[in-house]
Amino acid sequence: MNKDIERYTPAERSNHWAVAILFFLAGLSGLALFHPSLFWLTNFFGGGPWTRILHPFLGVTMFLFFILLAMRFARHNRWEKSDSQWLKQWKDVVNNREDRLPEVGRYNAGQKMLFWVLLLSMLVLLATGVVIWRQYFSHLFGIDLIRFAALLHAFAAWVLILSIIVHIYAGIWIKGSVSAMLHGWVSKGWARKHHGAWYKEVSKGQGKR
Repeated sequence: MNKDIERYTPAERSNHWAVAILFFLAGLSGLALFHPSLFWLTNFFGGGPWTRILHPFLGVTMFLFFILLAMRFARHNRWEKSDSQWLKQWKDVVNNREDRLPEVGRYNAGQKMLFWVLLLSMLVLLATGVVIWRQYFSHLFGIDLIRFAALLHAFAAWVLILSIIVHIYAGIWIKGSVSAMLHGWVSKGWARKHHGAWYKEVSKGQGKR
């Protein structure tokens, strides 16, 4: 790999993988509690009681690490006019005709949409999770609100899981994306092809910050 441009710092990569690991653990423990047919997943967490204890703490920790990540990348995910045009040319996107697309900054429109969906899902999961966290908070709320929060919590989790699947697929689809998050560096050719506007900023010395 030609390490020409640093796309992600060690801190950013560590933050990302911490969120990924916590998402996996929170997701498994949540699925174990979601339906009796998945209760066998509690074996990975020491049984049902321990799964119930650990799941909310895993979720809160995941949220905190994700907020740190979001603070790092929020300004790179602001919507611009070129993003709307990028979406209009979705046929060029799926057919890899990137030479016809508007120049992309650090993130394309699809990545930006995913970022905000993830953030919204995380916020809903946190708020509803607090309402249904029986040991500490649920006694503060009425049963109708708790039931609604449980449904909304499950829906937000479903959206989050689907979004992460899309995120993984897109990372594999665009060769070099996964490697960038593993090693931190991309070649100039990769940057020019996939994120032309960002490449120009970096080349001019403005960097990714």
